[in-house]
This record gives sequence, structure tokens and C-alpha cells, in this order.
Amino acid sequence: DSVATLNLTVNYSNSSYLTISECDSYTFNGVVYNTSGIYTDTLVNYQGCDSIVTLNLTIEYSTTDTLNVQDCDSFYWDFLDSTFTQSGVYSFTFGSSIGCDSVVILELTINSSDNTFDTITVCNNYLWDNTLYSTSGVYQDTFTNIYGCDSSVTLYLIVNDSTSSITVDTACNNYTWNDSTYYVSGTYHEILVNSVGCD
Repeated sequence: DSVATLNLTVNYSNSSYLTISECDSYTFNGVVYNTSGIYTDTLVNYQGCDSIVTLNLTIEYSTTDTLNVQDCDSFYWDFLDSTFTQSGVYSFTFGSSIGCDSVVILELTINSSDNTFDTITVCNNYLWDNTLYSTSGVYQDTFTNIYGCDSSVTLYLIVNDSTSSITVDTACNNYTWNDSTYYVSGTYHEILVNSVGCD
């Protein structure tokens, strides 16, 4: 009789499942993946058996966005709940839940409104912005400047009045009036400047 003895070791293949989230790309077993998806690979385990690894991969991407804005006097950005009053380039970095940085660049131009003040003294009336004013006062008008911003002009207007007077007199031989001598009866006119500078 013969006895045969079998000393048998049975090794097993195995499988594993990986769930990974990464920014921009992920390297797995020497392969670079830059798209989300489910990938499988066959490896040899420590016992020498083929083993299947399933990779459930989520790729999030870093982004850079540029926002070009022009505004008058100030700019309120509701995205940050912030108000900016100076032109400039502002950069903000935001991180996702897995740490992917996204950059927002704000290129901001702040244009100024124009607010001007004029003081003018005239006689009798003054034509301003297609309106004839005959009374002293403070007047204001709004216009749009070259940057498209609402602007205002304030006019401080002083209106002085011209005056007139009539002198009736009788004289013998001649009459001197305002440095002129008259020898003949008649009605004469002369233009003078009154105390407020008006004819």
C-alpha cells in the first residue's frame, strides 16, 4: 500500500471598492485620471492571486473666473456682501468641501460723479439749461457725465435789477445834466451804471 499526502494551500482572489474625491486629477496604480467615473483594475494580491479593485472617483475642478465691473462712486457685490469704493483688481479664493480652490478675480473700475457749484451775478435775468431765471436763488440740475454717472450742478444765482429814473426840470438858457450841457428843450436819455453794476 502507498499513501499519498497532499498539503494544499488555497489562496483566494479578492475584490475591493474605493470611493475617492480629489481635485483636478487622481493617480491610481500609475494611471492619472482627470474625469469622474468608475474604474476597475486587476492587481495581484500578496498571495499571488488576481484581485479586482473598483475605484469610484469624483473629480472636482479648481476654477478661476474674472469679473469685469464698472460702476459709479461705489460697487456693492452681493456675492461677498461687500461695498468697494476704489478701483483695483481684487482676488478672492474659495475652497470646496474637498479643498479645491476656486479663484474669483474682480477687475473693478470706479467712476466718480461730478458735483459742481457755480456762483453767478447777473443783471435782470440769466439763461441756464434752457431756462430763463429772473430771481435770485439756488438752482440745481442733474446730468450724466462722460462716464455715465449721475452728476449735479448747483447754481447760486444773484439777479440784480436795472433801474430807470425820470427827471423833469426847467432852466434858463442851458442845463447841465450828468456832465452834459443842453441848450435846447427836449427829452434826453443817458445810460448809467447803478450801484449794483446794472445799466
